[in-house]
Amino acid sequence: MPEDDILERARARADELGCTPVLPGAGAALEVLAAAIGARAVVEIGTGAGVSGLHLLRGMPDDGVLTTIDIEVENQRAAREAFGEAGIRTNRTRLIPGRALDVLPRLTDGAYDLVLLDADKEEYQAYLDQALRLLRPGGLLAVDNALWHDRVADPAQRDPRTTAVRELGKLVRDDERLVPAMLPCGDGLLVAVKR
Repeated sequence: MPEDDILERARARADELGCTPVLPGAGAALEVLAAAIGARAVVEIGTGAGVSGLHLLRGMPDDGVLTTIDIEVENQRAAREAFGEAGIRTNRTRLIPGRALDVLPRLTDGAYDLVLLDADKEEYQAYLDQALRLLRPGGLLAVDNALWHDRVADPAQRDPRTTAVRELGKLVRDDERLVPAMLPCGDGLLVAVKR
């Protein structure tokens, strides 16, 4: 999917910071999904340089608020710059610095329409537990890098990150509270609706 100058500059800042944003296809899918469910309250675990946040905000209605969490303050500065360039009002974003597993328990149960996981892969199972608590019935879970550079499908790949992503996929698949699907865009976008 072609991206505009604002997204291209956000990607360039991500490269400078050494963070890996969602790929264009996954970003476009997130934008469509946010629009499809009319997401007004979104939590993003892993701000990066604001690429996925831009896509989510573009799909959300004008009164939608993105809460985005990242341990790296520099990443959030870059995201804030991207959001400003895009003309997004500051009251539409809450950038919270800190470790996600310290921040997430302070967010309100059942108050969110969409939760995106795109941070420390080895923490994905704990993020899933928090996401299920935060999502309203009918809310959407999205997990970027669900194919993890085509390593997840290869049983010979047993490094901690690959194993964590593979295990998360199994948990989502087997959780009766979720209706999951794997979207083959970007590096794999695992999505699931909370019943």
